[in-house]
This record gives sequence, C-alpha cells and structure tokens, in this order.
Amino acid sequence: MNSTNKVAWFVFGFLAIGVGLYPLIYIFSADHVGIQLSKSAALLANVAWNLGFYGHILFGGLALMVGWVQFSKRFREANFKRHRTIGGIYVAAAVVSGGCGLGIALFATGGIVAQLGFLTLAVVWLYFTLNAFWAIKKRDLDMHRVYMIYSYAACFGAVTLRIWLPLLTLAFGAFLPAYRVVAWLAWVPNIIFAYIWVRRKGLNIG
Repeated sequence: MNSTNKVAWFVFGFLAIGVGLYPLIYIFSADHVGIQLSKSAALLANVAWNLGFYGHILFGGLALMVGWVQFSKRFREANFKRHRTIGGIYVAAAVVSGGCGLGIALFATGGIVAQLGFLTLAVVWLYFTLNAFWAIKKRDLDMHRVYMIYSYAACFGAVTLRIWLPLLTLAFGAFLPAYRVVAWLAWVPNIIFAYIWVRRKGLNIG
C-alpha cells in the first residue's frame, strides 16, 4: 500500500469510527441534541419513535464502525473466522438500523422530500445487505463482495451527511432546505461511486 492509499485508508477509518461513535452523544446528553431539536414535544415523547430512533442510530453506528475493516484484503485473509464474525455483526446491525430507519423516515424533518430520501436509503441499504447475506449463504463470493460494497456505501451515508450538511446549511443560509437536499446527497453519490468501483474491478450484478 503506497503512502496515498495509507492516508486515504486512515481517513476512511477515522471517519467511520468517529461518526460511528457520534450516537453516544444522544445517550449521554442530559438534554435533547442534534436532530432532536427539530422534533415536536409529542414526537419526542412517543415510545415507538424513540425505539426506532435509538435503534437506528446505535445499530447504524455499530455497522459503520465494524464494516470498514472488512475492506482490507490483508485483514480479510489473515483470519477468515474473524472476518465472518464481524460480517455477521455488520449484517445484523444493518438490518436492525435499516428496519428502524424505515419507520422513523416517515417523520423526518424537512417534509416529503427528506422523508422520501431517507426512506429510499433505508430500502436500498436493506436490499443490498440482505442480498449480500444470501449470496454468501450460496457461497457466491463475488456477488457477496459486490453487494457488500453497495451496502457499506449506503451505510457510509451517515458520514457523508455530516460532511455535506454544514456546507449546504452555509450555502442555503438555512437548515431545512439543506436537510432536504442532504437526504439524497448523503447517499446517492456513494452508490454511484460504488458502481464505478465495482465496474473497475470487473465485477457485476447484472
């Protein structure tokens, strides 16, 4: 691995772990923080929404933190049992977080545009993750690899959202229009990047 790749790998891991730990702010804060500040008192008091919200951010953070190491060929080949265990944790966390995301997307700040953006993301993430799981069950390693690349690209939307949102808020001069755009911008380019990566590696899913 050359120096440029090492830097990129370090930044990739740093962002995945840093944003993966971000949900702990919601756990340890004595007051409402972040996106909670844009929610109504009635919604914040709703048990079902809270279960969905915390399930989404906590398991999503776990998926983000464990998933990035799977992209290291050296790490994968060094210990297959470890790779399989971490993969299982990622899939379980992604399914829980994505399932919770389906529910809370309907209450996303920013109205129908943001709601559809996050709802589509949840569907896409679940689709790719479950297909990756079924592919490995069939021992189709190439398809498993492709679907996992797409799955983590969707998962990494948690990182790109936090990069784009402050920039868009500054550009628009307001949070709501920025949030509507970032509901799509956080993940669609990631999927496009994954598609290009997969094609360059000579892999395809039809």
